[in-house]
Amino acid sequence: MLERAARRRRFLKFLASSPLLACGVPEWLAGFADAADAQSDLPKRASIATPNEALNVFDFEPVARQTLPPAHFGYLATGVDDDATLRANREGFSRFQIRTRRLVDVSKVDTSTELFGTTWKTPIVLAPVAAQKAFHPDGEVAAARAAGAKGHLLILSTATTVSVEEVTAARGGPVWYQLYPTDTWRITQALVKRAETAGCPVLVLTVDLPAGRNTETQSRFEKEDTRQCSSCHQPGWQGYLRRKRMFDGLDLTGVSLFSPGLTWDFVRRLKDTTKMKLVLKGLETREDAELAAQYGVDGIIVSNHGGRAQESGRGTIECLSEVVDAVRGKMPVLVDSGFRRGTDIFKALALGAKAVCIGRPYGWGLAAFGQPGVEKVLELLTRELELMMRHAGATSLVKLTRSFVVDLRHG
Repeated sequence: MLERAARRRRFLKFLASSPLLACGVPEWLAGFADAADAQSDLPKRASIATPNEALNVFDFEPVARQTLPPAHFGYLATGVDDDATLRANREGFSRFQIRTRRLVDVSKVDTSTELFGTTWKTPIVLAPVAAQKAFHPDGEVAAARAAGAKGHLLILSTATTVSVEEVTAARGGPVWYQLYPTDTWRITQALVKRAETAGCPVLVLTVDLPAGRNTETQSRFEKEDTRQCSSCHQPGWQGYLRRKRMFDGLDLTGVSLFSPGLTWDFVRRLKDTTKMKLVLKGLETREDAELAAQYGVDGIIVSNHGGRAQESGRGTIECLSEVVDAVRGKMPVLVDSGFRRGTDIFKALALGAKAVCIGRPYGWGLAAFGQPGVEKVLELLTRELELMMRHAGATSLVKLTRSFVVDLRHG
């Protein structure tokens, strides 16, 4: 058994270094090879059997992989093209170091943050993740209950497999609603009206995926899946959207979730349509942040869709400062993509983010153990953030400034 495991590690390391993969190593392969190399002289990471055995959020990922069908895990794991942006999201954190202060009374730290008049216990937000019943039978209900139990904000995906009304009830309070605008205005209006009627205070318009994407890693995982999936996955957008509860009762003839004609005029039209606050998700540059302010947007989520939209090669932590500078305090800036540690979250908050959204980590927790898995992921990240605040001498988020980080890109 040990010899077989050793051979497997050598094989994965060979593949990861092979010139055949010089164009880019998929994260799922590179991760296993790196882990094999890093742990060759260390105790092997044992697969956890309960959420409480997890030492960090990474412990949930191998359990999720073992639990899920290959195609479902591939959907969760994939980036686009060579997965370079997916890797850049993680690598970007290494370009920032934390400056620590000493002899500060850190017996109490305040992790609360305020967004649009609501104070949250922590700045850690559950990002919109689609199709959560593909990961666990309870789907979005389990995530919502975990968010409610731990006091976290949740943003519900347009492609949810549970209705906004059910999710709101499961969380025990309002959630934000993420909007894929589709290419049909009447569908957009229906989605917005339903979210507003359900009590959602904030509408999060995703703008980084207007014209499709190339999810090669997902496609490779799908080839490993021997199940007959046609009974669930009907072809075309109509087949896809009919499985998503927010589209119940709507005429989906000719409707696509992609909207290549999306422009700033749509933002103005959408803002005139709803009383909800409007946040744009997917901005990464100073120029677009300035335009968002001009068009009266209420907030921004700096995001590259977890490396799942386009292959820009930039991590969001590297984009954050220019967006924060551009809005000049006129609106809150949140950020997502690649966050796995409390130190990652600390760096983003010090650079000016009001909150940090996580996606894959709680997807792993959900797939592995359902609601208890999501709760443990949130607990671990919150504990790590609090610990880093104590080490840095930062007793509250309002005291976090750029003086706590060093940007190695600028010397």
